[in-house]
Amino acid sequence: MSRTAPRRQTVSWRRLLGPGLITGASDDDPSGIATYSQVGAQFGSGLLWTMLFTFPLMAATQEISARIGRVTGRGLASNLREFAPAPLLYGVTALLVGANVINLGADLGAMGAALHLLIGGHAHLYTALLALLSVALLVFVPYSRYVRGLRWLTLALFTYVATVFVVRVPWSEALRATLLPHLSWNAASLQALVAVLGTTISPYLFFWQASQEVEDSRAEPGETRLRHRPDLAPAQFRRIRLDTLVGMGFSNLVAYFIILTAAVTLHASGQTHIATAAQAAQALRPVAGRLAFALFALGIVGTGLLAVPVLTGSAAFAVGEALRWPVGLARRPLEARGFYLVLGASALLGVGLNFTPVDPIRALVLAAVVNGVASAPVMAAMLLLASSRRVMGEFVLPPGLKVLGWIAALVMLTASVLMLATLGR
Repeated sequence: MSRTAPRRQTVSWRRLLGPGLITGASDDDPSGIATYSQVGAQFGSGLLWTMLFTFPLMAATQEISARIGRVTGRGLASNLREFAPAPLLYGVTALLVGANVINLGADLGAMGAALHLLIGGHAHLYTALLALLSVALLVFVPYSRYVRGLRWLTLALFTYVATVFVVRVPWSEALRATLLPHLSWNAASLQALVAVLGTTISPYLFFWQASQEVEDSRAEPGETRLRHRPDLAPAQFRRIRLDTLVGMGFSNLVAYFIILTAAVTLHASGQTHIATAAQAAQALRPVAGRLAFALFALGIVGTGLLAVPVLTGSAAFAVGEALRWPVGLARRPLEARGFYLVLGASALLGVGLNFTPVDPIRALVLAAVVNGVASAPVMAAMLLLASSRRVMGEFVLPPGLKVLGWIAALVMLTASVLMLATLGR
């Protein structure tokens, strides 16, 4: 009995924390780290409150996408293909792929630069090798084993929690900035707020979590779409909510510590302009010491290895579902050629961006613009799908979740308008 009880407990937790945890952790990718570092370096602790503000909006949106996937047994693009106008489907898919490729370029470049800072060598070579490694793992490692690896990889984010505890933090000031929101109504502050929103609530996260719920329902014995097994719904909805709350809470907690680290080190020392995650790591070395630098740089590589599969995978799911191709990481490459071709091509294009004269700051701004513009219509489409009995049957959204979802969509619409209004300033 002593051998079997721990095994049952481990399996239970592994099933409770899955798509939501991985999705939330992947949101703190190297380009996200760069954004949070920029915010902390430029504004100090002044925007720490945004992590509390965005948490319920992010959690509600991700829970809605997860419910759609688990109830219908189809990803978001597949549902849009069935129930939305074709121009909306193809427009959203194109925006998603474009933003993902730009994010991939920034993430892979940051990973290569961080590895160069840690061990020397050629950053571009590391960028290409890390992309090749990520794609090879997606293609050749069985889905169930790969997902277990992604869960363990989320532990890499604790490096940013650890970084805070090797620098001096004025906790009373940080607490005030967290609980008492303040925003200066100028172009720089508004752009920073929009960047945080666009980084935290991004369309690729919606597509990935919905598709992973579909993948998991197919992989688990005896489980299927909830419209076919309504008796499973109460337990699955509880699991989805817990998984999503833990994943998004983890994501925002890590982002909070990144902003705080940059605030108490870079901003406090007068370094207010940070272009990339690797530059943030390098700037930490003389200010906070080698340990803080090493932890921060290792975190960039670890989070990148987590984010690259999500970015390439969400693009492949969206394109494949939109074009009615066989999709899924559980499928063999020959069974889903188009799906894996899009996956590999998006990674290759991301690598290619690092061999062009594209400015990293402009690339991140462009990705934030595309994500911001795409988020509001995607969220609105998700809410319409999740509120439709034709799509969800008896499992339409409960009123509280629906209201919170529409508030999140309105916030992102306002953010995208502000982003476009302040872009040239």
